[in-house]
Amino acid sequence: MGKVHVLMRKEDIDTKKIHGKIVVVFDVLLATSTIVAGLHHGAKEIIPVLHGEEALKEAENRDRNSFVLVGEYEGITLEGFLNPNPLALKEHIQKKTVILSTTNGTVAIRKASFAKHVYAASLLNGKAVARTLCTNHTSDTVILVCAGSAGEFSMEDFYGAGYVLDCLLSEQSCDWEMTDAALVAREFYRGARGCAEDILLSSRVGRMLQRFKMEEDIYFVAERGILDTVPYLDERKTLVKGGEGCYVGYTPS
Repeated sequence: MGKVHVLMRKEDIDTKKIHGKIVVVFDVLLATSTIVAGLHHGAKEIIPVLHGEEALKEAENRDRNSFVLVGEYEGITLEGFLNPNPLALKEHIQKKTVILSTTNGTVAIRKASFAKHVYAASLLNGKAVARTLCTNHTSDTVILVCAGSAGEFSMEDFYGAGYVLDCLLSEQSCDWEMTDAALVAREFYRGARGCAEDILLSSRVGRMLQRFKMEEDIYFVAERGILDTVPYLDERKTLVKGGEGCYVGYTPS
């Protein structure tokens, strides 16, 4: 039987303890939603980096037409980068490598990269992520990591984790042992099942994004289970597209 736990912030990741475990990262507003939508809309791959300086270094010696730089820090678009806005990015990323720098989500993914496998999840692909876990990881320990924001708990990430847990426990084919944190996340979601937009809009990050006139993106990423893209981190530490039944067969060094 597999086991599921939830971490409330990326700062809670213990890089030694996650060896051999499965990690699913949530940054619903916005990094992991942008990653899911970007790969669904035709990006070749997405390279998560820690900050803008690392993004520029990653871009060195690449064909200028082969990639786009996308990034923000504390909600402000980095100079010379595109905003990580999932709807506006669609027209810029077709068949290109996206080098993505965000304040929380890409940092959480990089910190989780010592795990056996790493997936990126959001409300958009939550159902597909749950099916992937049931297909490939029923004997593993799965850690759902809420990225949080600036070291603080983020309600929208916790809601996303609860949604995936609810999907996971709805799958008849597998059983899971849930920690108390996982049980609470699922109950939080079930108590607000029909309130995804309200949860996102009322969160601290949601209120910040509204000040940047990004309501349309919030409404988009509040949609649940509409995409079957399941991004996973490959052996190059690059996020690539997988579907519901994807199997990740590499072992990080």
